[in-house]
Amino acid sequence: MDILNGFLEAINNIFATSGMTTLVWQNYVMIAVSCILIYLAIVKKFEPLLLLPIAFGMFLVNLMPAIMQDGGLFYYLYQGVKLGIYPPLIFLGIGAMTDFGPLIANPKSFLLGAAAQLGIFITFIGAMLLGFDPQSAGSIGIIGGADGPTAIFVTSKLKPELLGPIAVAAYSYMALVPIIQPPIMKALTTKKERSIVMKQLRPVSKLEKVIFPIIVTAVVALILPDAVPLVGMLMLGNLMRESGVCERITKTAQNELMNIITIFLGVTVGATASGEVFLKLETLEIIALGLIAFAFGTAGGVLFGKLMCKVTKGKINPLIGSAGVSAVPMAARVAQKVGQEENPSNFLLMHAMGPNVSGVIGSAVAAGVLLSILG
Repeated sequence: MDILNGFLEAINNIFATSGMTTLVWQNYVMIAVSCILIYLAIVKKFEPLLLLPIAFGMFLVNLMPAIMQDGGLFYYLYQGVKLGIYPPLIFLGIGAMTDFGPLIANPKSFLLGAAAQLGIFITFIGAMLLGFDPQSAGSIGIIGGADGPTAIFVTSKLKPELLGPIAVAAYSYMALVPIIQPPIMKALTTKKERSIVMKQLRPVSKLEKVIFPIIVTAVVALILPDAVPLVGMLMLGNLMRESGVCERITKTAQNELMNIITIFLGVTVGATASGEVFLKLETLEIIALGLIAFAFGTAGGVLFGKLMCKVTKGKINPLIGSAGVSAVPMAARVAQKVGQEENPSNFLLMHAMGPNVSGVIGSAVAAGVLLSILG
């Protein structure tokens, strides 16, 4: 009888601590959301390298809300997000994979990358008007840069409690670039403008490519020190690539290190999106403002591209301005696709890569501005 009572008590304890009794309706809603994101990552291939880990982290935390408690694996992995370690390491990998040649060949691309950061500051002001505190507004505004690591870096410094919704919004909009951008691009340009064929870019020497990351790092460090963790690591990765003497560590930064950090970052950021924290009116406002930020960023780049088109008397296709957001290389591919729809002989990809990689630098600089003002 004692054995039977002990067995029943053990079963009762297991049931009492199981998800069937500890989970609330918000957890079940977020489990459904995570399944949708998993579907988008696997079936639709929307930014799967990050969306899949984020979605599964969300899935795990809503099945087991205690997974982020002190002393557990996820708690320690999350310290890389909390302490701002993972985003700069991802920028190291991005730098090692990026060719800044199109930007060096056409320095005017810097202006398009800067113009595309318009969405960050417009949304910052809008969020303030809606009643968000300055730190929250800054964290929301940075979504407009379409750069997930930068959004995570800024939010981890300014408003860590908003990390879940902001990370999900940032990466979701990055994944939806091919859907969100084309309507904005077509609405703001004419068929004639979209059909403009640009001249081939000049060749860029190795010396220029080696000097570029050194100069950019020095300028940013002297003017905006808060942006150095991101820009500095981005340029270090690029210098390793272009120097030609660090092939082994360049490949490590591009592949093994980048992949490991991506897994850790994605799954722990997803694990911050528990139902009780995520399902609030504030979260819906953040997601809506994030879309506005991204739309204004795209519009800012295209409108500045139109201005440059007029100034140069039709030598610049305004579509490349849309690539000034930091979704590399997807935004550049979208510019290429929309341009070819109007003119099959139009090849805008390399021209769009200039504003695209400029947008990576621009979003990091914008992050430094927000951190210096609000941090």
